Amino acid sequence: MEYSSRELSAEALSALVDASAAINGSLGVDATLQAIARAAAAVLKAEAASVIVLDAQRRKQVFAAAVGDRAEQLLGVEYEQGTGISGKAMKLRQAAIINDVAREKSHYKGIDDKLGFQTRSVLVAPLVHENKALGVVEVLNPLHESHFAENDRRLAMVFANLAAIAVANAQRVERLGKENRGLKESSRSGELIGASPQMLKVRDLIADVAPTSATVLLLGATGTGKELAARQLHAQSHRSGGPFIAINCAALPETLLESELFGHEAGAFTGATERRMGRFELAGGGTIFLDEIGEVPLNIQVKLLRVLEEREMFRLGGTRAIGCDVRVIAATNRDLQAEIAEGRFRQDLFYRLNVFPIDLPPLRLRTGDIPLLGRHLLGQLSVELKLPLPDISPDAMAALEAYDFPGNVRELRNILERACLLACSTREGESLEPVIHLVHLPSNLKAAVPASADNASPQAAAGGSVLADHEKTMVLAALRDHNWNQTRAAAALGISRDNLRYRIKKYGLKR
Repeated sequence: MEYSSRELSAEALSALVDASAAINGSLGVDATLQAIARAAAAVLKAEAASVIVLDAQRRKQVFAAAVGDRAEQLLGVEYEQGTGISGKAMKLRQAAIINDVAREKSHYKGIDDKLGFQTRSVLVAPLVHENKALGVVEVLNPLHESHFAENDRRLAMVFANLAAIAVANAQRVERLGKENRGLKESSRSGELIGASPQMLKVRDLIADVAPTSATVLLLGATGTGKELAARQLHAQSHRSGGPFIAINCAALPETLLESELFGHEAGAFTGATERRMGRFELAGGGTIFLDEIGEVPLNIQVKLLRVLEEREMFRLGGTRAIGCDVRVIAATNRDLQAEIAEGRFRQDLFYRLNVFPIDLPPLRLRTGDIPLLGRHLLGQLSVELKLPLPDISPDAMAALEAYDFPGNVRELRNILERACLLACSTREGESLEPVIHLVHLPSNLKAAVPASADNASPQAAAGGSVLADHEKTMVLAALRDHNWNQTRAAAALGISRDNLRYRIKKYGLKR
């Protein structure tokens, strides 16, 4: 077909340069796509332009950006993958011109009918990066000509290649930010310490369910280690390479919790100047940990139920469903059955969450773990506080074991942090190893034993010796059971390898 020559003129090149600057000037995906749509309409002198992106997970084509009279109505509209001229262009990875849309069989009229718009001519160019179709740029109805020409197609292909790189870069930046946040969360991972029957059972349950995709509900009082258990579940799962995103549902007011969980669109509320991803999106491909799930308001419980049932959600102020490829682990210190009876928690949500419950025992029911746990925590604290690793005297250990710890492991750590600081500041001489004595513990713990170390009875001293002997026996047995493989022995004891080495040295253990 003959058409007046429109080579890449100085005007067109200038428009491409401007488009490139606009695209590369913003790293957010939404802003990038909108810049692409604006530039496409300007470069090709068209009535309207849009960017349609492929949501491969949901097999949908979605209008992610648009300019023109119907732009606001078009944003968020979606239809099945492969549908229409745009779907065909994505599949073939080729730019195309349709100058008589009324006679084109592949044209999808549903969008025109919905918006009351008449499409005469279409120019479509696929965004392809590293052999992957990301979407298409679609340009409608030239303003000053009756139809698009071959040179317009060539111009669109140059532009689409530039746009594809920009979109890929923007998506990469967004993905890296998401992964970085997940890595920051994951870096706080710790160990579940203890050799008591209760903790061995917890570790066995975690090992059983971690490799699956089942939703897990962690139950237990505050400070029992529910978040550590959640991190262990993630670390032992096939999602361990993805992010671990934790949120305390009790820490945010209702007005912020919904936005924090599901994200929001620009303009969703006062102050929402740009789109923001929620925790579920940030956890994509990984695990989300919903702590204090019993505190979630009923209206948000409905939306959580949808995520668990449909594996999709809507951002606050959004109209497009977003797929959720995420494992859900929830935790609570409440009796959810009682909350259901009081009308404060949805029964259907409870059933969705309670697929695999795990009870975390309070510290008072596993006092035999306190020597191992205490020394493990002191190992962490010495690193964090940059202080020498202190020992624990028999009387101090006896007091710790006699206390009921209403705050559980969290309270034990707080007590030991204070004791570590006091012991290191009062030791006699820099060469002496610090020792935590009864005097370094809070007064309510001192009351748990009859006398301090200085006035300890032979029976009390003997009790401390028995505790040390018991720990020495446990460590030696673990080493022998694992042929003196320190990594495996430490894992069996639920302590770090550094802590095991400390005990080997302390007790003079030899093969």
